[in-house]
Amino acid sequence: MKTNPIPTTPSTEPEIYLTHTKMDSIVPKDYFSIRKNGVSQFQVMTAYLGGSAFQTIVDNPVTAYRQLVQQYAKDLAGKPVDPKIASQEAKQVFRNSPVSASLSGLGPRLIGVGFKRVPKFGALLGIQYFLMDPHADVGLVAATGASILSAPFINPVRMIEKQQRAYFKQTGAEKPIMEILRESAAKNFKPLFRGTIPLMGHSLASATTGLVGQPQLQKWIQKEIGAKSDFGSFATGLIASSAVSPIYVMMTNPLSRLEVIMQTSSINGKSIGVTQACKEVVADSKEFGLRGIFRGQGLGIAKAIISLTMFHEGRIFLTRVWKNHNERNGYLPELK
Repeated sequence: MKTNPIPTTPSTEPEIYLTHTKMDSIVPKDYFSIRKNGVSQFQVMTAYLGGSAFQTIVDNPVTAYRQLVQQYAKDLAGKPVDPKIASQEAKQVFRNSPVSASLSGLGPRLIGVGFKRVPKFGALLGIQYFLMDPHADVGLVAATGASILSAPFINPVRMIEKQQRAYFKQTGAEKPIMEILRESAAKNFKPLFRGTIPLMGHSLASATTGLVGQPQLQKWIQKEIGAKSDFGSFATGLIASSAVSPIYVMMTNPLSRLEVIMQTSSINGKSIGVTQACKEVVADSKEFGLRGIFRGQGLGIAKAIISLTMFHEGRIFLTRVWKNHNERNGYLPELK
């Protein structure tokens, strides 16, 4: 496959192409071209994926603990459990197996950076670049489209991740991925798509607050506060994440509950539909009030702050690395 050499000096053309191959028939040529913001769409995509991988590793213990707190909302007999007792049971799992519990589900989540994030970020950035303003920050339309289009790709990974942790209390170990896949295969892999409907809502809330709202708020904070103080990018990002996270968790916590209920039930048993999962949440609220509805709310806020901050710091760092690389090698277009 022939490729044109990378130019060593800046061109007077508005865009410079890193490669020009037969892949142009599959991927648009300007996907690899350096734009006015100093990076190509391909480089932006890799920065998003790198930030996502960094976030996934850092927040996994909190993610695992939150799932167990929500999963233990009912006992093995199916009866509602007081949130305090559920929290104690989750803590006991971590005391018994701190390393295994903290790392549970990390493998599928890291693999999911490709299976989950490529469709989501691909749709998000694709809609923004090809249907909206390619030089502007991603907006609500792109976030909505990405949430809907990526859900079928994301859900199987989330299902496997939650199934791995589902039986810690009984076995003290995470469930092997191959066992989950074998059980799903016996039912034509339909169980892997349990929870897709609440996931769409969850993904939309995540995209609008995390991918759209947080960067815009961080820019405002940097402009209004950063200019008048010594706050750097990390500090302003942490402030923005702390402001956005309660809104995000308030929107997603009930949806997260539905996902946990639907995705941690036995694959070999009867599936739990959205209606039945809603009835369980309602029953929980009748028994324990708002504590029943918002199990894991505080953990969700803590996780969201960590996740958003780590994701955006990783993304910004990698974007800066790409920009420096392009500038150092003379790939930047001359602005007219």
